[in-house]
Amino acid sequence: MAKAKEKEKKKKDQQKIEKVKSKKYTTALGKVERNKKYLLEDACNLVKELSTSKFDGSIECHIRLNFDTTKDSVRSTLTMPHGTGKKLKIIVFADDKLADEAKQAGAIEAGSKNLIEKIQKGWLDFDLAIAHPSIMPEVGKLGKILGTKGLMPNPKAGTITPDVVAALKEFSAGKTEFKADSFGIIHMSVGKISFDASQIKANIEGLVAAVKKAKPPKAKGQYIVSIFLSPTMGPSVPLDVNQF
Repeated sequence: MAKAKEKEKKKKDQQKIEKVKSKKYTTALGKVERNKKYLLEDACNLVKELSTSKFDGSIECHIRLNFDTTKDSVRSTLTMPHGTGKKLKIIVFADDKLADEAKQAGAIEAGSKNLIEKIQKGWLDFDLAIAHPSIMPEVGKLGKILGTKGLMPNPKAGTITPDVVAALKEFSAGKTEFKADSFGIIHMSVGKISFDASQIKANIEGLVAAVKKAKPPKAKGQYIVSIFLSPTMGPSVPLDVNQF
């Protein structure tokens, strides 16, 4: 009896989901062949057709790993060959002289105690934080604020460095960090719908190569389990992982 009720509930929930889906989404979904794993080049062409947004949405790549990331992290950086199409809002924690240089190089905000106090008061309108090692003891006070948002500077990500200006320029030019979440999935933007399929393909190849390079020694068996591409608004496309 309980199983029958549960089955009926799932059926109703699915019907609700179907009602929410727009005609555009349903049409786009019809372009994706069920149970097919696409080659990268074909997927890059197809995902551009699946976007249902009126704006120039992002193309996201989701990579599932066969690794327990609750015990050890999988994270690193790479420079996308064609960038992500997104202009990052970057801040820099540094002393006065370096802070001024960072602002001239494009940081939206830079400083030491003044910047730390601003964030403590609730300001978080930025995408990336870079810090000079000398100021990290002070920045550490922001752990509970920045850590939960994934914005805390980290040496593995290249965001704690003596040369903050060089790091700022690299990240502004397309360098980006990736990190597997607690489910072992890496979520990354690999371009915009307006990108050529060849540009999207090159970015994904670069990302997969970087993920493989970051493979932990403890990882056993097949490391990359699945890869999906999806527009900001629209259905996803499963890739054939064997090609990598």
